[in-house]
Amino acid sequence: HCKNLSGINGVIRPGIVHRIDMDTSGLLMIAKSDAAHQGLAEQIKEHSFLREYEAIVIGHLKESQGTVNAPIGRDPKDRKKMTVTQQNSKEAVTHYFVLEEFPGYSHLRFRLETGRTHQIRCQFSSRNLPLVGDRKYSTLEDDCEIALWSSKLSFRHPKTGEELTFTAPPPDEFPWNQFK
Repeated sequence: HCKNLSGINGVIRPGIVHRIDMDTSGLLMIAKSDAAHQGLAEQIKEHSFLREYEAIVIGHLKESQGTVNAPIGRDPKDRKKMTVTQQNSKEAVTHYFVLEEFPGYSHLRFRLETGRTHQIRCQFSSRNLPLVGDRKYSTLEDDCEIALWSSKLSFRHPKTGEELTFTAPPPDEFPWNQFK
């Protein structure tokens, strides 16, 4: 829809600063200029760019909040998946907060410190807390869409320095009714 976006990520992902998985809904960020793209990417690198997600997981956590610090790398058996591993991995840190519990399910907020491919899905599946609708990382069969969305982005405007926050409600197709 936009022309003349930042060329930093080439023609395949022009201007993409913060992206989401194909099955995830919610906020993403696209830079219109190379200068804006560099400024925003630097905030992500410095961990001053806030990225929050919400999801429904199958199961319950013992603590109402915590941090998962589990490195992620490619799954050696399936190159399209990631796995928690020490081999050929990168640091992956996710802070979680329980927002609400339902019988057999939990509504969580995640704050990413790092941004690895499938980070939330991979880390929580490895803890036997797969996301509802996640056909890639869960062995459970369900017929709903993945219950994960990018709900909040906060950052400093790369030119003015103004603090900006954007939020997105859950998508209309989010499977709330099956939990309440």
